[in-house]
Amino acid sequence: MQPQQQQQQRRKFAAAFLAFIFILAAVDMAEAGKKEKPEKKVKKSDCGEWQWSVCVPTSGDCGLGTREGTRTGAECKQTMKTQRCKIPCNWKKQFGECKYQFQAWGECDANTALKTRTGNLKRALHNAECQKTVTISKPCGKVTKPKPQAESKKKKKEGKKQEKMLD
Repeated sequence: MQPQQQQQQRRKFAAAFLAFIFILAAVDMAEAGKKEKPEKKVKKSDCGEWQWSVCVPTSGDCGLGTREGTRTGAECKQTMKTQRCKIPCNWKKQFGECKYQFQAWGECDANTALKTRTGNLKRALHNAECQKTVTISKPCGKVTKPKPQAESKKKKKEGKKQEKMLD
């Protein structure tokens, strides 16, 4: 009985050994297969940088709009595209896509009858080309009226109502 048990043990050992060899061979082949595959080539684009036009509002002078972009290159799939953009309505329209921080108005120049003030570039939308500083002027003597307060409006309305009642 012992020789049969030894023979069975040898067969089990041989089967396990063959399975181990088979697994090693499979792993080795899988690694070899990975190494043989060529790596993906890094695609270098011959396309130039996008150049964007100014933002054109859909309606009016401000708000949502579009801008067109173009780029050059022999193998570019896309050479033109349109992008949504927005021009804030509180920006000074004369400066386009450039926003400036302005100083207080200067004294009135008696020779020209103009006040001037200088603004320093605060921000430019979408890489717009902006001047670092700008100077603007306006005629002297224009006094801006302060906005009436809500209470004073109510008093005026009540006064008008009373006048109508008296008439």
